[in-house]
Amino acid sequence: MTELRVGLLGLGMMGRHHARVIREVDGLTLAAVADATGDPHGVADGMPVLGSVAELIDAGIDMAVCAVPTGLHEEAGLALAEAGVHTLIEKPIAHSIEAGTRLVEAFTTNSVVGAVGHIERYNPALQSLRERMAAGELGEIYQIATRRQGPFPARIADVGVVKDLATHDIDLTAWLAKSEYTSVSAQVTTRSGRAHEDMVAATGRLADGTITNHLVNWLSPMKERVTVVTGEKGAFVADTLTADLTFHANGVVSTEWESVANFRGVAEGDMTRFAIQKREPLRVEHEKFRDAVLGVSHDVVTMQEGLHTLRTAEELLSTAKQPMETRSA
Repeated sequence: MTELRVGLLGLGMMGRHHARVIREVDGLTLAAVADATGDPHGVADGMPVLGSVAELIDAGIDMAVCAVPTGLHEEAGLALAEAGVHTLIEKPIAHSIEAGTRLVEAFTTNSVVGAVGHIERYNPALQSLRERMAAGELGEIYQIATRRQGPFPARIADVGVVKDLATHDIDLTAWLAKSEYTSVSAQVTTRSGRAHEDMVAATGRLADGTITNHLVNWLSPMKERVTVVTGEKGAFVADTLTADLTFHANGVVSTEWESVANFRGVAEGDMTRFAIQKREPLRVEHEKFRDAVLGVSHDVVTMQEGLHTLRTAEELLSTAKQPMETRSA
């Protein structure tokens, strides 16, 4: 396999995980790292820590991972695209639709492979769920609902919970259903005293008629990552924290209990928990991006898809109604 020289821009919490995986994946060599603020986690492991994207490009890299704060994605991405460096940019693609559009155009114009790090697509439970949905195991899809809740992450400072977390749910929902959003609406609130929203309740509809529901926040003491897909044959429940997938089938057993029998909805049936191979999503993401760069396959979240997700997130925020007064938690 051709060995690709990889440059890593951004050595924060996500950067250290990218560095570890790059060193583990066949066909990739971590050739250079850069971060203007230093290397707090010891990611460099003896390599010089470069101070800019220009220095990273000068190190002679084939591809790059951009794990800097969202507000810096555009500047770094444009420089990498113009230098002909294939780049995986952490989600969201950019801080604004205009910036995201410029990135899409730059990577297209320079014929460079670009991808956005919506890592949930590579979660084993969701990969298996999508295959089963495509095979018709659920029949017609009625609803996709997600819950993504947990404690406040100190690492996030430049965006709110919608762009940091809800973009995962927007992307995976459209990907699972193979259908784009046509409408969204939301309620948000700010309870932690920060400038950005830290809780959102959103609803939407996809082009194929599927309705969606997303509960996302940074204010819960319990961590939850759940996707529920309900259809004519039952419901799939994917827990992406544990990578478990469960199917709750509609019941077919008749009942003699009159008050229940008169209900003309579905009945509770068998529950099946699937045994699936559980590979690390970040490793799979890097393997897929490597293959895209080599022209072997193109199973990545494209820049255009990343831009569509950002546009949906912006539309969601534009509909949100937030009280004038907010209280600290």
